[in-house]
Amino acid sequence: MTNQNLALISDSASGIGVAVTVAAVSGESSPFVAARPGLQRPPAAPITGYISISRKDLQLLKKLDINGAQRINAWVESMRASSPTHVLATPSLGVGATVTEQTSRMLEHPSALDMFEQIIDASRGKQIVMFLDYDGTLSPIVDDPDRAFMSDKMRATVKRLAKCFPTAIVSGRCRDKVYGFVKLAELYYAGSHGMDIKGPTRGSKHKKNSKGFLFQPASEFLPMIDEVYQALVEKTESTPGAKVENNKFCVSVHFRRVEEKKWDELALQVRSVLKNYPKLRLTPGRKVLEIRPTIKWDKGKALEFLLESLGYANCDDVFPLYIGDDRTDEDAFKILRDRGQGFGILVSKFPRDTSASYSLQEPAEVMDFLQRLVEWKRLAVRA
Repeated sequence: MTNQNLALISDSASGIGVAVTVAAVSGESSPFVAARPGLQRPPAAPITGYISISRKDLQLLKKLDINGAQRINAWVESMRASSPTHVLATPSLGVGATVTEQTSRMLEHPSALDMFEQIIDASRGKQIVMFLDYDGTLSPIVDDPDRAFMSDKMRATVKRLAKCFPTAIVSGRCRDKVYGFVKLAELYYAGSHGMDIKGPTRGSKHKKNSKGFLFQPASEFLPMIDEVYQALVEKTESTPGAKVENNKFCVSVHFRRVEEKKWDELALQVRSVLKNYPKLRLTPGRKVLEIRPTIKWDKGKALEFLLESLGYANCDDVFPLYIGDDRTDEDAFKILRDRGQGFGILVSKFPRDTSASYSLQEPAEVMDFLQRLVEWKRLAVRA
């Protein structure tokens, strides 16, 4: 005899609670419910609500094995780690860390403003090359990513910076969109996490014949990226606040406006699309999930490529400075640390594990640091 009963299935590994109707056979348990005990663990935090889920998504959820559930949980934890939404009693402390741990991290990554003279001393006799992330570095993180405008004062500062040093913007955004925000033709632009690099359209005094320079190592993935973009738009439309952005060689799923209790739902939706595209990978960032090709190319590789294009591939007299706020910037920080040249500077109010050497708290401090660099260069030229 079969009865229709409403069963509450709580998947602790993914942090998802789903109310579904299942068929219960007398004397037997539903095979789906019976399969869940192996995944049951006390949840890290109380589940405050349940999500509605389509029959198609339910079938996907049924097929999730332990590894799949753990992957969802890992994504959500990475989303929380890279996008903290709560601050402890002391504003400078990050979520979940003790005062001792935070103090230790601050000592390991001191303020680049406080240590400015030390940074300059390390650069003496070498050519400084500047690499700058955009969102959260040159512009604040805002609810609407299409309105992440940089201030006129910041633009003027970057313009003066580019007159002093070779300067590149390295962003996960589409290169054309970043250029639309920055509007400075004398810069190098590396969009889509470095998979779309173009030299100054106005030429550069730092390198001859740089005009018209273009490099796109992931062109074969363009049709796939467009396909995934359309699928993610459809899949995430039921999650309030989610925004999917086509950045040409990668796709960004912004969750800046998504309630934190809905992040696990969004992660499940994204995975349900990506499971069909093994040639794409996901990287959680600051209020964003980045989907990009699995080729061995990232912001660190873009940094090395730009140094080579500028003629500094195997030089000891180059001093790269990379300033960024996102998890994807860690690839560039690590390259600098491994090379033993230059420094990475993390932009964050929340101390975290990083390969950067120094830190700045927000775009306003980034602008102060850049202005000090420009002034130092001006005085050095006069001397």
